[in-house]
Amino acid sequence: MNKIKIEYLYENSVARVILDDGKGNVLDSVMMKDLHQLLDEFSVNKNLKLITFEGEGKHFSFGASVEEHTKENAAQMLSSFHGMFYKIMELSIPTVAKISGQCLGGGLELALICNTMFADKSAFMGQPEIVLGVFPPPASLLLPLKIGNARAEELLITGNSVSADKAKEIGFISEVFENKESLNEGVDSWIKKHILPKSASSLRFATKTSRTFFNHIMGKFLPQLESMYVNDLMQTEDANEGINAFLEKRKPNWKNK
Repeated sequence: MNKIKIEYLYENSVARVILDDGKGNVLDSVMMKDLHQLLDEFSVNKNLKLITFEGEGKHFSFGASVEEHTKENAAQMLSSFHGMFYKIMELSIPTVAKISGQCLGGGLELALICNTMFADKSAFMGQPEIVLGVFPPPASLLLPLKIGNARAEELLITGNSVSADKAKEIGFISEVFENKESLNEGVDSWIKKHILPKSASSLRFATKTSRTFFNHIMGKFLPQLESMYVNDLMQTEDANEGINAFLEKRKPNWKNK
């Protein structure tokens, strides 16, 4: 594992996954390869009751690698990224995101696919893709499913970030803690109370059945949005200009086409 740390807790019934690239925990091709490998390992582990995701250091994740969003890389990047979502859905092992600091773009999407999201007061979450002239395929489905269309559309169209308290108010964060230490303590207490006493097998049925509609929507429409991104969006001048402007650290010059 190059950019992922893994710990097994509570007699190996909980897998603690830590994103760790030494800075902003960017979900690049190397980190995604590590995550795919881990998810494959989880698929043959019948004793797992929970998977938790968090970021090493101050931040959960700055998101997917913008360098890998360029026209020539977008198809491969999205295929690998979306593949993680399908695997998490297929596993049906309960998942928790523990969010500190920046949790943006693909980082927020990884958190949103989790069943439960906890945060501390340092957390800021958003889908800033529109600022780069692109859109986030998973979040375009996950946010409406989690918080309803009106609130989701505002976040997706403005690209604004929200605080942990605001995210709790609009419904995608379950609980907000004072700091990372109390976040860890609070989640541990939640695991001991709500997860450890239960059957790993039955938890998977509960996760799968509670997501009947959710998984249907994701499975049906995420491939369509991936195709739209690669075959339509990335053929526009402005999507390529937005990505290139970000990489060149300048303001984009939109042509509106």
